[in-house]
Amino acid sequence: MKCLLVASESAEVLFYWADPEFEQNIRDQYGPRQYEGDTYPAFEDSFNTLFAPLIISCSTLIEKINDTYTSFITENAHLYILHQFGECLYIAVNGDGEESKEDLRRKIYVMKKLIEVHLGMVTLNSALLRKELRPQDTEQRIQLWKMLQSLLETYSLLREQDQSFLVEAVERLIHPTLCEQCIEFLERRVVQQINGSPERAGEEVLHAFILVNTKLLAFYSSRNASSIKPSDLLALILMVQNLYPSNNELDDTALELSTQPVCSSSGSISIQRAGGKGSTSTNTTYSPSTTQEGPEGSSVPEVFYTPEPSPTGRESDAAEMEGESTPVFQFIDPDVQVAEDSLKTQEAQPPDPATPRRVFLEATFKEGYCPMMPHSMYCLPLWPGISMVLLTKIPNSQVAVSLYQFLEAFTMLEKKLSEGQEGGSLPRTQPPLSELRNKLDKFIRALGSNEIQLQNTWTDFKNKAFSRAAQGTSRERKQDLCDCLHRLLMSCHAMKTRLCAVYRQYFVVQSQRSPQRLSVSLQEKALAMMQEKLMDWKDFLLVKSKRNITMVSYLEDFPGLVHFIYVDRTAGQMIAPSLNVTDLSTTELGKGPLAHFIKSKVWSLVGTARRYLQKGYTTVTLRDGDYYFCYFLWFESETGYKLEGIELPVLSEDSAPIGMLAGDYYRKLLRYYSKDHHTEIVKCYELLTIHLGVIPTDYILQHCCELAKKLWEPTRIPLL
Repeated sequence: MKCLLVASESAEVLFYWADPEFEQNIRDQYGPRQYEGDTYPAFEDSFNTLFAPLIISCSTLIEKINDTYTSFITENAHLYILHQFGECLYIAVNGDGEESKEDLRRKIYVMKKLIEVHLGMVTLNSALLRKELRPQDTEQRIQLWKMLQSLLETYSLLREQDQSFLVEAVERLIHPTLCEQCIEFLERRVVQQINGSPERAGEEVLHAFILVNTKLLAFYSSRNASSIKPSDLLALILMVQNLYPSNNELDDTALELSTQPVCSSSGSISIQRAGGKGSTSTNTTYSPSTTQEGPEGSSVPEVFYTPEPSPTGRESDAAEMEGESTPVFQFIDPDVQVAEDSLKTQEAQPPDPATPRRVFLEATFKEGYCPMMPHSMYCLPLWPGISMVLLTKIPNSQVAVSLYQFLEAFTMLEKKLSEGQEGGSLPRTQPPLSELRNKLDKFIRALGSNEIQLQNTWTDFKNKAFSRAAQGTSRERKQDLCDCLHRLLMSCHAMKTRLCAVYRQYFVVQSQRSPQRLSVSLQEKALAMMQEKLMDWKDFLLVKSKRNITMVSYLEDFPGLVHFIYVDRTAGQMIAPSLNVTDLSTTELGKGPLAHFIKSKVWSLVGTARRYLQKGYTTVTLRDGDYYFCYFLWFESETGYKLEGIELPVLSEDSAPIGMLAGDYYRKLLRYYSKDHHTEIVKCYELLTIHLGVIPTDYILQHCCELAKKLWEPTRIPLL
């Protein structure tokens, strides 16, 4: 019983998502007649009917007392969380008790982030946002809503399964050598060739990166590119996972089969290698004493194998008639164990270069700063689970920087005018109106005759802003001043709306009608080059994404350590041992109930740490049954010197959830701490650990200090 709704003040549904149980509940409540053919508009009307009283009551409370409720629980134990963003009301509902207030509030903020990534500065104007979220064309609206619904479902799934989305930080694939090779290849073979080609249609590749499922293998940015904010990168990873979701069942099957040694009667490990039909087979024997060097330098006496995929249809019947057994593959390095058939049995969907995604990301160029700079995103699937993503700068992107600067200027002017209206005097504005007038006149002339409405609105504003004051008595002059301020406020609001409309026309509407894009042949060349580079690594990468770091290599130095999560909040990256708890996979945690139990403890610890951090605590230690939990947040200089702690601000219950996707708490925290450290670069780190409860407390705290020191160096693995 889950639901999320975005509505206008007039109770108009702008977007909704509901799980099957909630949809069925609405069908039961409003009867089946409205669902003949199960049409989208009919179901949408039912949503409107169900939530209209709640939306209207919220609007009435804001209008009458300038306040409203943020959460409540109904008699049937349904939890409602509400949050107002501008003129849009977000409502999240849970009726099965599986989600808390914090979970629902986080879902609301993540939904807002995803809408911003897709619509940019259009989200700053409620009227334009309504047009985009609720197009008049029904088919277009259905397509948009299904895309946003799919993104929200993908996020919910990843947050339940993936540690990187649990703590909201990017997880890298730990392999420094391959990482450096891929960065160099992206720079010299992919980005330079595309940017030097006449087929790029005026676009320029700024960023290129490779993902293996949700993990980042390599990231390259061109020299004139702005750095990507970690929250934006995590949102892009979410979008890639939505386009090309991981096939966990096949990956887990490969992992399970790869960890089963085949022992002969003599005690040695027998390996049978066979290809497809008509291929030869080879038998090799390895001694059990043979050890293989693991990724962290530990010697692990493990040998793995993987069978060929089971034939289907006629091949299966023929195999049974001929009495053939399933051929077996054998691999030795525990980091390279994967079935070659995991790629043979899947066919990667071909890239769709005709429809690159338009995304809006924070960027700072020489032209200036823009929190929602338009980019084109090309997601090229190399193989199932492995993708290359290109982010390009579109030719007229400098217009977005100018529009944002003017929008900021009018926002500041609007604030000053409101203060002047209260004080009864004309305000002094920064920048001065004369400077704003000269810049905007040049900008409108550069746009040409296409933006007549912007020119007319600007002319109306100038006539009101630069007109002479009326003569008369002091009372008449004061009344005239109040009228002038009111007219200026209205004109200022009209200018902000028109600037957002120009932004929408240039970067949202035009991209939907005739998107500029790299040529098909250019994308295919880039795809082929990257596939050739990683051909010998593809199997390794798929298993490495499932077993990026294992606890085995840490148990010798930290006995009793069950799990840890280490996060560099400045870079937005995290390191943690893999947690695979499906029924097919087997890890150091075992298989089945124990693995699920440890996973639930990890998820619970993260939630507990966030609740205490919200109250201003940076250190938490607690015992839970047979386990001991620790959480630490601290600050360091760029050289690794630990800085003194400070008293953190206490957040209200209805504030933005702690994380990166939902409000970017850590970025604000770093800014808050750096106020007293102007001369040095401040870094922020987090460490969460779970130990067995039998370990003495002194040893646990010592382990945490040593573990933080050991994990500090790997964070220097190059990404950019």
